[in-house]
Amino acid sequence: MSETAEAIRIDVWLWHARQFKTRSLATTVVQKGRLRLTSAGTTRRISKPSALVRAGDTLTLPRNGRIVRLQILALGSRRGPASEAQALYREVEDEQTEASHV
Repeated sequence: MSETAEAIRIDVWLWHARQFKTRSLATTVVQKGRLRLTSAGTTRRISKPSALVRAGDTLTLPRNGRIVRLQILALGSRRGPASEAQALYREVEDEQTEASHV
């Protein structure tokens, strides 16, 4: 991966990862302050679509009536097929969620 691709705008990553159908929809959700970014152990609310994300960061966002946490595995260079998009992240289960399933 080149040095220029170490970080990517949050709205672009959400679109590449197929979390939202359009980039403008991803931008709107970010501007409403509905995402939290955990990077280097620090969690903060994101409200600017120009905020940068990196591999290893964790996003918390609303999806289909529930809150999901996604660990960013890769940044991606395009909005490709679903299989390519799914390789960009993994869903993180909370300890509380895992305990309730036991």
